[in-house]
Amino acid sequence: MSLQEPSLYTVKAILILDNDGERLFAKYYDETYPSVKEQKVLEKNIFNKTHRTDSEIALLDGMTVVYKSNIDLYFYVIGSSHENELMLVAVLNCLFDSLSQMLRKNVEKRALLDNMEGLFLAIDEIVDGGYVSNRTLSPLRDLGRGLTIIIIIFLAFDTAPYHVFETSESASYGKV
Repeated sequence: MSLQEPSLYTVKAILILDNDGERLFAKYYDETYPSVKEQKVLEKNIFNKTHRTDSEIALLDGMTVVYKSNIDLYFYVIGSSHENELMLVAVLNCLFDSLSQMLRKNVEKRALLDNMEGLFLAIDEIVDGGYVSNRTLSPLRDLGRGLTIIIIIFLAFDTAPYHVFETSESASYGKV
């Protein structure tokens, strides 16, 4: 087994599809799928595999796909199979949160189509030529520190929630 060379976090593609699987936005950052025909086939395959599931990640054709749906839109961030899933989710969340703020929490097809220039700007700020911006990943560093603190607090105080269950005759205590 050989060690992989260190590299920058990269994204292969970002897609936004409607609830019929039709492309509203697609940006490919490498030549894995050079023709529009190949891209459309990939998009159909991804949509068919993901549109009826509640999970947030899929492996397809040697790629890692993270996705999120909202009303009538499906957002996808695609990376290679060895790419860090947390990084891809950070990109997806950053994109969705940016659009949510731009569209005043009205993230749906009509609003998105009316504000495509904002979408282009947001994506160009999040991913530049396939490389993820450091600003996009900074919440991951904060998340790691926050989770460590939360775990320490839970272990120190054994904070399993206790609730009082009252009946007509008496009150009993129990762990939930």
